[in-house]
Amino acid sequence: MSSLVRRSHFLGAKIRGVRKSNGLTLQDLSARCIQADAENAPSVSYLSMIERGKRIPSEAVLGLLAAVFQREPQWFLDENTQLETNRRNKTSPGAARIPLEPGFLFSKDLLETAIPELLSQTGTTGRQFAHLLIRSYQETHRNEFPDLERSAEEVGEKRFPLSARDLIDLCKRLELEIHWFDRDPLLAQDQDGSVRTFVRSFFDAPSKIYINRKLQDDPARLKYDLATHIGHKVLHNGDGLKSAHTTGGPVGGIAENVAPSTGGLDSEDVLYAWRDFECSFFAGALLCPKQEFRRFLMREGYAIAAGNRVELTPAVVMRRMTTVSPYRHWHYFDAYPPGYLRAVYRGNGIPLPWGNMAMVTDPCPSWAVFDMLRRPSSRKPRSQISVLRDAGRVLLYCCHSLRTKDLAGNAHVLSVGVDLEPALASQGFDAEEIVADVAAAASRGETEIPARCADAIRTAGHVLSIGWISESVQNPASIICPRSTACPRSKRCENVAVAQPAAKLSGIRDEIIRDLEQMGT
Repeated sequence: MSSLVRRSHFLGAKIRGVRKSNGLTLQDLSARCIQADAENAPSVSYLSMIERGKRIPSEAVLGLLAAVFQREPQWFLDENTQLETNRRNKTSPGAARIPLEPGFLFSKDLLETAIPELLSQTGTTGRQFAHLLIRSYQETHRNEFPDLERSAEEVGEKRFPLSARDLIDLCKRLELEIHWFDRDPLLAQDQDGSVRTFVRSFFDAPSKIYINRKLQDDPARLKYDLATHIGHKVLHNGDGLKSAHTTGGPVGGIAENVAPSTGGLDSEDVLYAWRDFECSFFAGALLCPKQEFRRFLMREGYAIAAGNRVELTPAVVMRRMTTVSPYRHWHYFDAYPPGYLRAVYRGNGIPLPWGNMAMVTDPCPSWAVFDMLRRPSSRKPRSQISVLRDAGRVLLYCCHSLRTKDLAGNAHVLSVGVDLEPALASQGFDAEEIVADVAAAASRGETEIPARCADAIRTAGHVLSIGWISESVQNPASIICPRSTACPRSKRCENVAVAQPAAKLSGIRDEIIRDLEQMGT
């Protein structure tokens, strides 16, 4: 038995994997074992503990499981350590996954020790790591958070569209005071570089909202900031533990006067990151109630510019359509030069071209977001069909991207897109064949997508009511890859300059409050 214990680190994962691959539940497997040998058959709860690494089966139980699955007992032990990574598939949203085995190495106590050390050695900030956790949580849940939706709908009564005046009235109803301040964009600098930063607004507990007066000339951005602060009041009773809204700052905005991170992780990192996400999601649900906004998007063919008529920023329109659309296979990027992704959503598991935890030196410049970042003359929105080759797979995407400027004057590119293969398959097309034909055409450098493929893509776009899918087939398809070090082109793309981290600001919030108090406002 001692030999079995030493050699069984991956046993639970293997049993779980072969059970699921055969479509059996724990109840099914227990019943099969009872049929074969009622005396030695494990219960459902015992099987669950075996799969989670909490129990080691006896040799008799292991032999029984081996008989059920028609394998040798030796297959379940470490001499054969094959554990499949759960790569992107039709039923598994988000990023690829790996089995956390041996399970005892992923205990809560060990992770609490290992994660801060990992972040310190890699130079990853706690806030960046917290945002990665939240992004994975968001993608796993397919961007669906009904509790936040309901909270926003109760406050906004599903009214659409809401004006800036409506938001201000909501603040009054919630006994929130609005204080206006004047502050121009500034150039913040540290040892790594500089960034133009603009402080838009922040919350001061328990009931004060401070807003830059310049937002009065930008109703769409004003509405978003007000909506997030309303969310903080509704969700957290305005306790003040919320990041300030800045443009051009680090991911998650300014940390609330905490010491600069040295690569570790503390509870404030996770708290602020999670609240940033919650309040942002609440704001989108308040400004764009699910059913009302879905009907609006369908009427407008998912045109991003339609948001201008209802005073919504392109970012809000793009992010919100990934949630309200009945089609689930979306991705969204907000990229700053030369390739820093300030915001990411990839509900279809699209491989990231660049992460927000570690900077790489060579993002693929054929991605629309990076190509438009490098071209100041790219002023018109672009719809693009892209063929992505990754680890032997060929994937087909359509994205709609636009280059814009934030309130501090920094150029950035917003991009929203869909995975086309599920849409093509749902219309009865041979999706794999179409993807292969488009990939072949793009590899030969043809100027047009094959007519049969273009017709199929237009049909899928029409059914989804997404107008920019039909627009995209008028342009040549582009080959993209997750990293240009693995570029499938015969002639590799040129490298792109390394991104410099944004400078961090501290103390501005207190300075603004102090100045207003001295002015008696």
